[in-house]
Amino acid sequence: MSTAGDALAGFAVGVTAARRQEELATLLERRGARVVLAPAIRLVPLADDAGLLEATRACLAAPLDHVVVTTGIGFRAWLETADGWGMRDELVARLGDAALVTRGPKARGAVRSAGLRERWSPESEGTAEVLRHLLAEDLTGARVAVQLYGEPQPELTGALRAAGAEVVEVPVYRWAPADDPTPLHRLVGQAVAGTVDAITFTSAPAVAATLAAAAADGLADPLLAAMRGPLVAACVGPVTAAELTARGVPTVQPERARLGALVRTLAADLPRRRARRLRVRGLALELRGHAVVLDGQLRPIAPAPMAILRALARRPGH
Repeated sequence: MSTAGDALAGFAVGVTAARRQEELATLLERRGARVVLAPAIRLVPLADDAGLLEATRACLAAPLDHVVVTTGIGFRAWLETADGWGMRDELVARLGDAALVTRGPKARGAVRSAGLRERWSPESEGTAEVLRHLLAEDLTGARVAVQLYGEPQPELTGALRAAGAEVVEVPVYRWAPADDPTPLHRLVGQAVAGTVDAITFTSAPAVAATLAAAAADGLADPLLAAMRGPLVAACVGPVTAAELTARGVPTVQPERARLGALVRTLAADLPRRRARRLRVRGLALELRGHAVVLDGQLRPIAPAPMAILRALARRPGH
């Protein structure tokens, strides 16, 4: 049970994550939040996909000069699938002879757990920095394998091809809409109505899917307006936040792209942004998202009375 001392007590937080949704929800609930689950996307493995088999064979057909590993889960899935085809050892040997570039710590950890070692990894965990690093070399005639993460990456692969590289795209999995879009559409409506205080995003596709759901309901502009105002958009990192940033939406981001760090950052930021404190008849009153703290006691409040309280708090004494 939440208490007034919990940083997120009295606040409602939307969770759009598909993978590790339960873990994120648990971390938020431990801080006192009321969690609104609304998966925006789902991860579809391509273990039996002909494209992955073709890409793996292309990697084995000739030496690779560079390999870009973008996600830990994707790299592990690639090796596991290759193992099922009897190609894992040959693939690991081929990757070990290449200059491995890992996009972030999770990708780096997956590479090392396979007994390999990365040549370079960017501090920003961003694709743009990976591309700059690769383009600093002469790529004419170089063979570069790029492990994709959920969707094509033409800004990366196109630039590498333009620099003269032969690019092998490795589609380990893809993002797809959630099986049931109803919770996401409901979350968008709650966000616009002001009954949730924050929405968390752990991937760029989840941001895109949420904005698409809002557009389908005719709520794209109201949702963006809410996120530019009282609604807090919490993103696990700059790659996830990129589309919101481009649309003028301020985001809350942890220093490190981790779920625990995301929750800690939100717990520090949300009360500062959304809580309002005042004195009423000598008692301390704090207005939170869907509750008040009256003289140290957390008291849930229905939406209509809370709206009245907020209106009165804007004009104390009236």
